Amino acid sequence: MGRKRGQEIDGVLLLDKQFGFSSNQSLQRVRRMLDAKKGGHTGTLDPFATGLLVCCFGKATKICGAMLDADKSYTATLQFGTETDSGDLTGTVVQQAQLTPQDVSRERIDMVLPQFRGPISQIPPMHSALKRDGRPLYEYARQGIVLERESRNVIIHDLQVRSLDDTSMVLDVHCSKGTYIRTLAQDIGRALGCFAHLTALRRTQVGPFSLDDATTIDQLEQMENRQTCLIPLNEIPDGLLPSNIRQKEDTL
Repeated sequence: MGRKRGQEIDGVLLLDKQFGFSSNQSLQRVRRMLDAKKGGHTGTLDPFATGLLVCCFGKATKICGAMLDADKSYTATLQFGTETDSGDLTGTVVQQAQLTPQDVSRERIDMVLPQFRGPISQIPPMHSALKRDGRPLYEYARQGIVLERESRNVIIHDLQVRSLDDTSMVLDVHCSKGTYIRTLAQDIGRALGCFAHLTALRRTQVGPFSLDDATTIDQLEQMENRQTCLIPLNEIPDGLLPSNIRQKEDTL
């Protein structure tokens, strides 16, 4: 068996993921550009979603477990009037309603949103990577099969309206791990009585890491020394790396 190619590179790169690429495709592009031997990320974004993907290389992949429990923040765009089977713009319309100004007035929105703040219960979407009998749910969904799913408890720490018009709304969401923003959009649409689905989703925060510090693929391609974008092990926020690795790095 041949040796895995690449250099022994340690560190974290904050990537602003592009629309249309899976999280793994994005990670592997960055890994090849850095010529890194080992890489991983700390939480999947759907291909239609953009924003912060925390890419870890070498010893920094040790933070991936801890980061799975991290809170996250998003900017989500909801389209009113239609619901899709996937909860987003990639799906097929399954329900629709005739919109009225009253359905999506600011007063109506302000009455409905409080029920989605704090601890809430969600039913995971069929178009998800959760597994049943060893197969991800999205494989069943592609065959038109809908299975019963148990509800999950999550926490919406903050939920604020960024903008609102007659047909759409942009929300800022700060939530716990395991929150499905597609399901949140769907449930808000149902509570309003006019249905809704996501047309855009942008992740802005993962634990202590912010999109403000992220780099795009295009920016990375233009750099002469791409490793300058890496957060070194000794600058990774406290509590994420195992203490033995952090201590060893601090003594170098």
